[in-house]
Amino acid sequence: MTLARLKPGESGKITAIGVIGPLRRRLMDMGVLVGETVKVVKVAPLGDPIEVTVKSYQLSLRKQEAEGIAVEVVK
Repeated sequence: MTLARLKPGESGKITAIGVIGPLRRRLMDMGVLVGETVKVVKVAPLGDPIEVTVKSYQLSLRKQEAEGIAVEVVK
């Protein structure tokens, strides 16, 4: 499952980051790392961007960026 498929209020543990290049480095610099738990706060009406919480701060990610992040649902 990818981060883009989580619904608002759901949490997931990052299992893999499938993007490469500068985008991967930018995500890692923002704290999006394998093993971290992310929670989807809200999704814009058209599905882009997605607001998530990582390490107690909020980030907005494009749906395309979120599709490259594999997560395991945490209950």
